[in-house]
Amino acid sequence: MQWSSRRMKTQASKGFGMYEVAARLQSQGADIIHLEIGRPSVDTPAHIKEATKQALDDGIVHYGELNGLGELRAALAERYTRHYGAACDADEVLITNGVTQATFAVFMAALDEGDEVIVLEPFYPQHNSKIEFAGGKVVPVPMSAVNGRYAPDPERIASAITPRTKMIVLINPANPCGTVMTREELLSVAKIAEQHDLTVLSDEVYEFNTFDGRKHINFASLPGMRERTITVSAFTKAYAMDGWRIGYAVGPRHLIADLQRVTMNCTTHTNIFVQYGALEAVRGSQDCLQEFLAKDQARRDIVVSRLNTIPGITCPAPEGTIYAFPDISALGHSGDVLAHYLLENAHVAVESGNFYGSNGGQHLRICFGSEPIERVEEAMERIEQALKGGLTL
Repeated sequence: MQWSSRRMKTQASKGFGMYEVAARLQSQGADIIHLEIGRPSVDTPAHIKEATKQALDDGIVHYGELNGLGELRAALAERYTRHYGAACDADEVLITNGVTQATFAVFMAALDEGDEVIVLEPFYPQHNSKIEFAGGKVVPVPMSAVNGRYAPDPERIASAITPRTKMIVLINPANPCGTVMTREELLSVAKIAEQHDLTVLSDEVYEFNTFDGRKHINFASLPGMRERTITVSAFTKAYAMDGWRIGYAVGPRHLIADLQRVTMNCTTHTNIFVQYGALEAVRGSQDCLQEFLAKDQARRDIVVSRLNTIPGITCPAPEGTIYAFPDISALGHSGDVLAHYLLENAHVAVESGNFYGSNGGQHLRICFGSEPIERVEEAMERIEQALKGGLTL
């Protein structure tokens, strides 16, 4: 039987990298500390779980609205309007199975064969996989790096635009490099999008994960950007709901309708009773946001301070997300080599920066949010011990 060539345009492993390698070693009995995958270490807050249980007890187990629970869409629209000052209504929100389905729907709805999509590098590789799957062409544009901080480079972005360019993808706060983009940086991208009539996909799943008093700026709230931007986010990071697989897209009504053409043909709609948990996350107590953020910042500070004591490693403090992106170039080995070395010799799983593009090859991505603080401290101790005296290859 001849299967489609489409399946060969992407690889499932692009989304998980070292996780599968570490899982195999763990299955053999190794005590692996997982700092490679972006999952929260804390439990989902009790009030969210209770609301979901209540929905089940109330018999909410049948088909729901194709674009998502009306109450949830209205609650998200109200929060979006209140937080970002950009008026939004429920019909401009689509509930999805995480950011993964939301971005898949965007690329499938927007791209024709050969359309080009600019992604800022270091990038999140799952976005690239979906662009390719939809028939698009990924155009990586390196961000500028000053003192270890990555930021959009408008000159590089403008020079990468061709007649086939249709879209720019932003991740803000940025995975893997931890940048929280400033208003000026975002405005420079907005100007290019307007000049060249481009759509912008803004992945803002880390919108509540910002440190040291920094404020996240919603791209669609910038002048002239509302009509050309699809914002995607989820409950994954802020509310520790990664396994719940629930996210959403926000955008102009006609674009949301186009996304729904995709989602209704792959999942019909998102799990209905889980949406009641998400509704409680939006409308209920928000104390968990600051509690989880404080824990992440404490772990961030441990990782950054310990890494900067190791000869050959420099690590700027990430401004947001749950990732550190240390520069390991002075060690004389690539991120691929060091990531495998640490897994084998320290049983600490981290991701090679090369996974996120060519300009990440001399970096590691370390997720400080994925383990309790004691395990993060132990991981730093293991890494330090494994690197004493240099790598023994």
